[in-house]
Amino acid sequence: MRLARLRIPAIHHSQPAGRAPRPGNRSLRSLLVMLAIVIPLALPDSTAASSSEESSLQETLQPLIEAKMKELRVPGAVLYVQAPGKGAWKAALGTGNLTTGAPIRLDDRLRIGSITKTFTATIILQLVDEGKLKFDDLVSKYQPEVPNGSSITIRQLLNMTSGLYDYVEDKGLNEKIDAEPGKVWQPKQLLTVAFHHQPYFAPGKGIHYTNTNYILLGLMIEQITGKPVEHVFHDRIFGPLGMTETSMPPRSSAAIPNPHPRGYMFGTRTEIVERPLSAPLTPEQAAKVNVAAGMPNDVTDANPSWGWTAGSVISTLHDVNIWAKALATGTLLSPTSQRERIIRTMALTPGGPSYGLGIMDFDGFRGHNGGIPGFQSWMGYQPGKHATVIVLTNLLFAPDGAGPADYIAKDIREHLQ
Repeated sequence: MRLARLRIPAIHHSQPAGRAPRPGNRSLRSLLVMLAIVIPLALPDSTAASSSEESSLQETLQPLIEAKMKELRVPGAVLYVQAPGKGAWKAALGTGNLTTGAPIRLDDRLRIGSITKTFTATIILQLVDEGKLKFDDLVSKYQPEVPNGSSITIRQLLNMTSGLYDYVEDKGLNEKIDAEPGKVWQPKQLLTVAFHHQPYFAPGKGIHYTNTNYILLGLMIEQITGKPVEHVFHDRIFGPLGMTETSMPPRSSAAIPNPHPRGYMFGTRTEIVERPLSAPLTPEQAAKVNVAAGMPNDVTDANPSWGWTAGSVISTLHDVNIWAKALATGTLLSPTSQRERIIRTMALTPGGPSYGLGIMDFDGFRGHNGGIPGFQSWMGYQPGKHATVIVLTNLLFAPDGAGPADYIAKDIREHLQ
């Protein structure tokens, strides 16, 4: 889900992260020691970086990232950075399990939250390419019960201008998720929650990030293809691109394939939705929060079905790297659809990323971020400079509400400028 309120290889680890017991109490000192773990890895692709370039990039970025992880209380992160003239670096930093101390692994599978939306949107764009629907089709043609559905277009679902209420902002739903983390949510249940609220604005008269749009798009995919959406994702994207470590789990499953880290979050879903996000803390504020916040909760086994086609895909650093370039360059789409995807974008918030058709633009990096209990992610590829930044963490929010992958990626991008 969207991060803001969720509405959003030379050396290998020898010990798998696996499924471990829920963590007990560990000292902050132990956590910070584990953040020092780093495993640099050789590049698996055809972009060869000299050892001196890789070493230079690591020497510059690793202390920067470790400091940010310490500040934001991030247990573990896997990341990939590549830029012409600066080299490439891939690493696993920190721990994947606060109970056992096992390091996070480069081949770990993690939930990637709202990066899922990029897959959902790509399939919709493929269906447009195939003449099976049109950007200007009205939502009421497929889902007649949608408020303002006779005025909302497919394009407006894709680019967050539908005005539909985001079910993830509903307090009652979040209280239910907190109370019953294993509950299997059906798409229609999520829509019922959303439709009990008034739309934010008339279709096309504003922009508001809403997961409701992408639940509707998931239902349309199943309606048009006649197949379960998890099969469609595999057949149209994961299979053709060789993303063998990526899956869209069925709604009934809360399992993450091994190997995988444990996923953590501070507080509850309800608390996260109710409190505003803040800027990164000053060192003095961070020290105070670190003492007060305690250890994060292990939420690895919570069922992500409430995210469905808006946020429940599982992947690895390797596969997200494949997808980042394919998404940004339109590998699976016609040139016309890719142009439509990126030509008109609107800022989600003042000074924030702009949104196209299931894609974000972060000052030239095309991609998306994502957050779902236990995990937060950021993915971007810059076509003009052929640069890539990917950060996957096993913490949803820092104690102050900051998105760890977002802030780590921002620091990396600033270094690459």
